Amino acid sequence: MAINEDAVAALGDRTLGPQHKGLPPVSWGLTVREYLATGPELAHLETPLLTIDRAAVAANVAVLADWAATAGVRLAPHGKTTMAPQLWAQQLAAGAWGITLATPWQVQVARSFGVRRILLANALVEPIGLRWVADELTRDPKFEFLSWVDSVETVTWMDEHLRAVPGDRPLRVLVELGGPHGRTGARRVEDALAIAKAVDDSARLELAGVGGYEGALAHDRAPSAIDTVRHYLDELARLHRELEVEGRYRDTAIVTAGGSAYPDLVVERLAGLADEEGARGVPTTVVLRSGAYIIHDDGFYAGISPLAAPRSERPLRSAMHGWARTVSRPEPELALLDAGKRDFPFDEGLPVPQCVAGPEVIALNPDATVSALNDQHTFLRLPGSTAAEVPIGSVVRLGLSHPCTAFDKWRLVPVVDDAHTDAPRVVDFLHTFF
Repeated sequence: MAINEDAVAALGDRTLGPQHKGLPPVSWGLTVREYLATGPELAHLETPLLTIDRAAVAANVAVLADWAATAGVRLAPHGKTTMAPQLWAQQLAAGAWGITLATPWQVQVARSFGVRRILLANALVEPIGLRWVADELTRDPKFEFLSWVDSVETVTWMDEHLRAVPGDRPLRVLVELGGPHGRTGARRVEDALAIAKAVDDSARLELAGVGGYEGALAHDRAPSAIDTVRHYLDELARLHRELEVEGRYRDTAIVTAGGSAYPDLVVERLAGLADEEGARGVPTTVVLRSGAYIIHDDGFYAGISPLAAPRSERPLRSAMHGWARTVSRPEPELALLDAGKRDFPFDEGLPVPQCVAGPEVIALNPDATVSALNDQHTFLRLPGSTAAEVPIGSVVRLGLSHPCTAFDKWRLVPVVDDAHTDAPRVVDFLHTFF
């Protein structure tokens, strides 16, 4: 079992209350399970609201699981995107190799739900978190954990702090390779080789492979961006091969890269390492860490993912939508909606107005746009031909961009059967841990 299914199921016993944004007062005091038994519809909830489309999530999970299997790579989806154990369970059930996380606290949340294999895509230098991981490795022999190192100083820090912790299981680490103007990671292969040697010389660390994040180096699919990503991935492959030649690996090696923007390039440049007969014949596992794919979007990822329509015959679908009610029409071509930065993501593009919700769905003119978000207001600009379609009290469905900054605004996210119908039914709730 890759996750504790009983712990996930127990979320249905949580009691609802006013702390859960969008839930009506009639739900307060009921458990999630009890409220769902009443057959709620989307119209029974309060705005503003973020919803997740059940069918789209299931389709997206299957699309990437099949795509990764065909490409010969393993998938460790980035759990920080949603911080929703129910979705992690779906990904693991579909064959995910593990779950990726970004902070020690996120790792602790995952362990509380029994996740067995965790990749921390970061250096673990927080002393309390470092000790906790070491203790957890000793407590549970089946727990597999990997983190990153990107300097000799990091190796020294971790090793010194671990020496004071009882236990004999080494902490397995990946040498992180970065790039110019990127985020973390050694800037040159030569520096990364020195870091690997320091890991070899340490008492409590063990080299498990190499990793990095190409998405920090580019932000679109312009030819120059593609060239930058390819060059970086080639350098990551070179680092792996040189470490193998030096005999730095023990029995196996992991090579990991990949967000949701350039998974095709990761497969193109790295997937062959899993079949390559290296100098010392060390088996290599190539791990893709895409996270946003499970929700996808109507903005940034729709524009850049190789698995988005129309670039893919089996495309990912946006599973998230915002719903906001018209509270003011102060000008003929302006509507103010009751949602804002506290409700919807805005860092990778503003919401996209799609339609006025039931009882009869009315598509908005493509010229309708959101021009700004305040804390609690959306500025919806309406060309003259659509102005009359958005009266006071009407609910507008919005396409959203960037799931990574959507879920963190909600403790409980309604799941609907189909966001595109006149009367979507609420079929579940996702619990988030931010």
